[in-house]
Amino acid sequence: MTGDVVNLRQFRKQKDRQDKDRQAEQNRLQHGRTKAEKNLTKALNEKAEKQLDQGKLDRTPPDGD
Repeated sequence: MTGDVVNLRQFRKQKDRQDKDRQAEQNRLQHGRTKAEKNLTKALNEKAEKQLDQGKLDRTPPDGD
């Protein structure tokens, strides 16, 4: 029963690269948005806030004592 000969140094380096790639992918999913995407989100939020503010009723009592 002879197995394949494996260079442990190369195997370890390959595993480290795979781990780094996996971590990088997770970071891209969590933090990686382009500037255009960030600007679009900001613009949509501002537009929604403006529309919400336009629908508010002014509930201040009149000053006609």
